[in-house]
Amino acid sequence: MTFYQPVGNEIELFQAAADNGLPVLIKGPTGCGKTRFVRYMAEKLNRPVYTVACHDDLTAADLVGRHLIGPDGTYWQDGPLTRAVREGGICYLDEVVEARKDTTVVLHPLADDRRELPIERTGELLTAAPGFMLVVSYNPGYQSLLKGMKPSTRQRFVSLRFDYPSELQEQVIVAEEAGCDRDLAVQLVNLASALRNLKDHDLEEAASTRLLIHTAMMIKAGLPSLDAVRAGMIEPLSDDEATVAALMEVVYAVFGRPGEGR
Repeated sequence: MTFYQPVGNEIELFQAAADNGLPVLIKGPTGCGKTRFVRYMAEKLNRPVYTVACHDDLTAADLVGRHLIGPDGTYWQDGPLTRAVREGGICYLDEVVEARKDTTVVLHPLADDRRELPIERTGELLTAAPGFMLVVSYNPGYQSLLKGMKPSTRQRFVSLRFDYPSELQEQVIVAEEAGCDRDLAVQLVNLASALRNLKDHDLEEAASTRLLIHTAMMIKAGLPSLDAVRAGMIEPLSDDEATVAALMEVVYAVFGRPGEGR
């Protein structure tokens, strides 16, 4: 089963929503475990999960389905949302605010007590099978007036707020996911904490738990620690050379400078 380290009562809250057929909204920064959590809960509930990475060009047809042309003529193919509705599975829309507003409108009758999906192109009106669950996520830090979620939409969901785990929890996660020793996990988490506490660098995102896991994997594979940290944690945070150089000074304080070793 997928490993997931709880950081609060999110499992109990999601379970209660699932038991009552309620949609769930998960908000939190990049790489804090939102997608991992949904996959874990789908396994725990023994339900199929259909994940959609939302973007500006996502259409309603991408979610619901479309007619295709095959050797025997035209046929209908369900989209991930329709499959989840028919099968009683979980449809997970990652970064839902990135999708066009005319696309997310199709979610409204599924996110209230109707639990229905009208398919205009086939004339069907599907009632969600038992077990169907709509789950969406987004990063509040990226919201703008153009890409925020409307209050009328937000209020259809049970909302869970995610953040980066505590240092002790994050050490367990990194060691488990990367298969590295606890000392390395502690060192990387200490570095992440130092980077997240920086106030004088204009970073769009803090160092995520995902980046720590990637870095630990590279170090475990035999790469020099400083090279792995720079490629796995620092370069993904900024394209600005001066900012990267400043962040590397924090790395040296934790891992030592080239030739020193710690």
